[in-house]
Amino acid sequence: MRKLPYTLAAALAASALAVPATAAALPADVTASQCIADGGMIVISAVGDGTQGYSKRCMGGVHDGQTVL
Repeated sequence: MRKLPYTLAAALAASALAVPATAAALPADVTASQCIADGGMIVISAVGDGTQGYSKRCMGGVHDGQTVL
């Protein structure tokens, strides 16, 4: 029995669950203090190759997926 289709389906399902909600569904931006106080952590990611700047997101907690000011 081939397991590749099941593995592929599981990987696609996991990646779909990991994608944040659309921009319209995201609440307003939060401060770093609010993110941490409500159980989240701040994830800083380079935009592009890093020359265009960085993005900061609150991951986890009450403000999951929101941009950190």
